[in-house]
Amino acid sequence: MNETYGIAELATEFKVTTRTVRFYEDKGLLSPEREGQRRVYSARDRVRLRLIMRGKRLGLSLEEIGELIDLYDVDPSEVTQLTHFVDVIRQRTEILEGQKRDIDESLTELARLEEQCTAILAKKQKS
Repeated sequence: MNETYGIAELATEFKVTTRTVRFYEDKGLLSPEREGQRRVYSARDRVRLRLIMRGKRLGLSLEEIGELIDLYDVDPSEVTQLTHFVDVIRQRTEILEGQKRDIDESLTELARLEEQCTAILAKKQKS
């Protein structure tokens, strides 16, 4: 038996709006069937939506997410998809590590400036 889902069911399950689900459909990431005006999503669409949400949490673009999802259609063994995903993970990790270094440097600079300003302020308030 093929399990199907309505747009509201998927939106509720993944805590997104129905507009978001339609947006992913417009971008070609989901391909629901139609029963009249009603969208009917398959188990495959549900898995794809799960992968989209995971990719978004990791900070991937919709284009990157689409490429990863489409690789499964090319190679059902998932070897190509997983190999590419490892590359994407490494790239994303490198970007985040760089951002983390930048944030740490900014925090250090802010602490130094706060200390300087506080010392200057204390001197001026004593005068």
